[in-house]
Amino acid sequence: MVVGDKIPEVLGIDQHGNEIKSSDYRGKKLVLYTYPKANTSGCTAEACSLQAHKAELEAEGYMIIGVSKDKQASQQKFAETNGLEFPLIADTDTRLLQELGSWGEKVACGRRTIGTLRTTYLVNEEGAITRIFTPKEIKTKIHAEQILEVIR
Repeated sequence: MVVGDKIPEVLGIDQHGNEIKSSDYRGKKLVLYTYPKANTSGCTAEACSLQAHKAELEAEGYMIIGVSKDKQASQQKFAETNGLEFPLIADTDTRLLQELGSWGEKVACGRRTIGTLRTTYLVNEEGAITRIFTPKEIKTKIHAEQILEVIR
């Protein structure tokens, strides 16, 4: 997906078993972020950064939704362990990750693998992408601050 594209209507099932749709958020802006694996250091740092600045993001009109290929139980544990108060979609079949363009080849420690590309999509009130943070841009420990810098 690129800036201007609309995000899919059906986003998936969150850690509580609720179906999340983009139309549920019409009239609100979104921070839709994809991450490789719950309960890993980088993903925890990123999620905690977003949670720590959730009130500031909401004051700017943004709601947060996370997406990874983890199972619902893993997402629930991740949310509970870290006090995350936003939906975490369990995209186990990677349908949403692929639609967003957040699934592909990556290189870690010289090894090429296929997996989730850490990406953040800022989405407007109509469901259209207004900004994309690519994997190279995202600094997990201060990611919320990066977003706030762009939207303010």
